[in-house]
Amino acid sequence: MAPRSPHLHHALRAFVLGAFAFLLRELDEGGDLPAAFVEHEHRGGPALYEYRPLVRPFVEERAERLRGRDDATLALEELCREPAAGIFARAHAGARPSEDEALFRTVLLGLLVSTAEACGGFDWDDAAFDRAYAELERSLFGERRAYVAVAPLVGLSAGTQVRLAPGLRVRAVADGELARHWPEASSMLPPGFGHEADRYCVLELRAGLGPGEDPPDAPAELADAVSAVRLATAAPLAAGPVLFETLDGRPFGIRPVLPIAATQPPGEPTRLDVFRGGLAGELLARLACADADTPLAEALDRWELSLFQHDPFRSEQVRSSLAALLGDTWPLRATVLLEDDPQARRALHDDLSSLAAGGAASPAAVDAVRRALVEVLRRADRRSLVHELDGALLGLAERPRVRLAV
Repeated sequence: MAPRSPHLHHALRAFVLGAFAFLLRELDEGGDLPAAFVEHEHRGGPALYEYRPLVRPFVEERAERLRGRDDATLALEELCREPAAGIFARAHAGARPSEDEALFRTVLLGLLVSTAEACGGFDWDDAAFDRAYAELERSLFGERRAYVAVAPLVGLSAGTQVRLAPGLRVRAVADGELARHWPEASSMLPPGFGHEADRYCVLELRAGLGPGEDPPDAPAELADAVSAVRLATAAPLAAGPVLFETLDGRPFGIRPVLPIAATQPPGEPTRLDVFRGGLAGELLARLACADADTPLAEALDRWELSLFQHDPFRSEQVRSSLAALLGDTWPLRATVLLEDDPQARRALHDDLSSLAAGGAASPAAVDAVRRALVEVLRRADRRSLVHELDGALLGLAERPRVRLAV
């Protein structure tokens, strides 16, 4: 197909062609083009290995010299005339990049890398460039763009994909999906990812972007999803350490996952089914309640921090979380909220009273703060719930019923 913008096609082709000549000279003068062996597993057969040159790091090491070439300057001038290129100017090119710098790193280098990967190096192929350029034009001039962020998960398994929210799901990783865009991805994944029962799922965020619309804050949204699943399952869940972004099927960026979500707490791996996935989705939608409820936000923060600590610090975080969530009489309120059976209620009250007196948190007390947070989030109005609990303790009202045991 004829290019939509002939002037842009000509300028970008001249840049990529000139960059190929420059990079070939670098190789002739002793430059080293690294390579990766990408493993493809097959059920019932031996694993196959693919040899892929790692052109991206080779190109990025020489980005500054490529940026100073005349053909790069001309290509950037043509790009700046295209309003549709604005989204790429806001791409992840470092802290507060200039528009030219962002366009160079996300569009020009991206096109150069895509063409080189299709060529298997720097031996020019017109068809490879035309395919890469056509993909770029579809992304630049399309009415909507498809954004995807994927982060590997550990500590959790799932028999089927689980939808947490519109555009957000947990699913099994597809064979080679990350290596297809990032051959070096294997060095950025958690140890054993793709090979162990609790290390084959990913958390995926999808969004459609309109003209000029910025991509979502994927690290923050995925961190909230991790917190919701931890609440619903008590799984030792972690995401990352990095997330991989694509835009219209093209590599868009690699960003770190927020530390609280990327750190794996101790515990036994668990399974995410549709039932608990639905609960996690409900909790994820309710986490926004904490924005208007400072004690609830503090309770959530202290509970999540307690997952990574040892006594006496863990017990102090659990104690503070319950106090922020339910107030001064939290041992009584939490017991009435969480237990139906009188014997179970007595046992939990003893554990929580010991914790309130400065003792170490028992396993039941540690889990009680998670369960209490789930119940408070599901009711959406923490203050009304506390009032109901006090009414039940005084015999003035029925005890609020736990809607779901977790």
